Amino acid sequence: MASSGLSRFVSDDDELPEPDELPRWLAPLPRAVEDVGLRFAWVVVAINLVGTAFGFWYYGFHPIPLSDPLITWQFASEPIVMWPFVPDSPVATLFIAGAFAAWKLGRPNEYLNALAFFGCWKLGLWTPFVLAAFSEAFLQTTPLPMYLFLFFSHLAMVVEAFVLHRFSDFPVRAVAVAVVWYGFNDVVDYFVPIVGSPHHTSLPLADVVGVWGSTVLQVAASAAVVLTLAATFFSLSTRVKKLELGWDRYERETDEN
Repeated sequence: MASSGLSRFVSDDDELPEPDELPRWLAPLPRAVEDVGLRFAWVVVAINLVGTAFGFWYYGFHPIPLSDPLITWQFASEPIVMWPFVPDSPVATLFIAGAFAAWKLGRPNEYLNALAFFGCWKLGLWTPFVLAAFSEAFLQTTPLPMYLFLFFSHLAMVVEAFVLHRFSDFPVRAVAVAVVWYGFNDVVDYFVPIVGSPHHTSLPLADVVGVWGSTVLQVAASAAVVLTLAATFFSLSTRVKKLELGWDRYERETDEN
């Protein structure tokens, strides 16, 4: 255990869940990196809560500065009933903060784990993809430091997502909830807004045809759908592989006895 005043925020190695022998394509992080994330779980929670607060500010909830309207930018242009579907990345970081906190409190929640995995995988890759694919348009409206911050902070979300398998089994019922939530997000963001106009993150030159012969919006929508499908595949594959490994261990123990 760490001996400084930060010791209460740091877990001992023997408190960390043992990793399953998942294939590298399901658990690409070195165990040492996973262990750091788990050992400093409360730090991870705090960072993600700060990211959530910043994300809500980015989308237009401005308690500061006081000179700004409280509700501005994208929140101001969306119907209140659809606000939960607007700040996708801040909601994803809120999910993963909740997942890590629940685990540390001894009450891991598979629904939170699945929502966190889907959100951090999907938004952690979707945002850098869109920023890179349409960098010229984004850099016309986004200062370079903010552009780089958004790019790399979202990639960090993917790293976080690949730690969750250490304390989650991704049961089918939990994955189903995540599929419904993020699938519905894709629908209202790009295809059937239900109330008002589509609720996707504001994209520069959304209707301009890009290098692939599609509009910026169409490319962004395609990426979102593909990543939702990929998150479904990876989470269910993790579930299946864990069940296989558990059965293999059971058979070995039975044979030994």
